[in-house]
Amino acid sequence: MTSIAKTVIATGTSSGLGFEAIKQLLQQTQPYNFILGVRDTEKTRVAYNDLKFDTSKHSVSVLPLDLLNLKSVQSFAKQALSELGERPLSYLFLIAGFLASADGPGPHGSQWCESYMVNHLAQHYLTHQFAETLSASQSRIVIVSSGAIRNVRGGDPSTLDVDLKANSGANARVVYSASKFTQLLGAHYWRRSLANCKVVAVSPGLIPNTKLAQHSSLALTMDMPDAKTVPEGAQNILRAVTADNLPADPEQIFLTSWGEWWPKDVYALSLDPALQDKWCLSKEDIEKSEPVFKE
Repeated sequence: MTSIAKTVIATGTSSGLGFEAIKQLLQQTQPYNFILGVRDTEKTRVAYNDLKFDTSKHSVSVLPLDLLNLKSVQSFAKQALSELGERPLSYLFLIAGFLASADGPGPHGSQWCESYMVNHLAQHYLTHQFAETLSASQSRIVIVSSGAIRNVRGGDPSTLDVDLKANSGANARVVYSASKFTQLLGAHYWRRSLANCKVVAVSPGLIPNTKLAQHSSLALTMDMPDAKTVPEGAQNILRAVTADNLPADPEQIFLTSWGEWWPKDVYALSLDPALQDKWCLSKEDIEKSEPVFKE
């Protein structure tokens, strides 16, 4: 009996962990239909075609998506939903990540730095576009997080208002921790807002051989303690896809790179609903506040 194909919409799959995760799923007997949002569509199509996957079983659709431009996010969502049609959406993978200091102006006049835009705001806005479909499909939302969420400057969420602003001068480590923390706030927001869905935040571990740090001065090497290969990191992400041992406590949503569910005290700062709501604006409020929608 042929398995029913599962449909996945994903960001951050043109290279690195995201590409490897999709590659590993394409090697499975379970059929998948992938709708992937990337910046360089032609290069990405070639990369997936070169995998020589079984096209009688799987399909890969590559659509343009620039997470530094919320209008592009809006356009991608419209195209993706059109392509999805009446099929249920099994999974939303939010894999895209960006690491850089907060130097220079924000994208398209935004008050926020690029890392915040990519790591949280754009993918949060994208989830808004799919919210109705996600709820109706009872989808699983897999959000690639990081242990860096523990390193918010001073352990004080009020520093986010400073560090995530465009041209704040905050270094790459500070901005990455802050933006991934707001992303985790978003995971909790969607956990609360989409009761029909399963939301899992997952850390792939320290993976030096990706393009994540290409816009920063950070030197990540395989000599670092606990460093993992790209295939290992992708396997850790996919563990969040298949995990059926979700904790009974709905707030315990963080799967570690070693396969355990982190106790809530590790990310206690992210459990404040008021803080979640502050950093997780509605779709309408994002469109009112971001200058790109006035261009």
